Amino acid sequence: MIDVLYFAWVRERVGLGREKVDTSAATVRDLIAELSAREERYAAAFADLASLRVALDQELSSFDAPLAGVREVAFFPPMTGG
Repeated sequence: MIDVLYFAWVRERVGLGREKVDTSAATVRDLIAELSAREERYAAAFADLASLRVALDQELSSFDAPLAGVREVAFFPPMTGG
């Protein structure tokens, strides 16, 4: 089981702030494919990966990163500075 967290507009599209996901995904990209296949709201949230960032156990990561040993995956839009 992995905790999956959604922030900002990703949360709005998915309709949840967090959920526990039982997955066999090997990478973040595989997890996104599994989630997108669930329902249209997930597909909408993950439609444009260029507008998303991902953190694994609170460390910024890539979509090709392995999920082995990961406890938490967070999806969020890019941060803007100021």
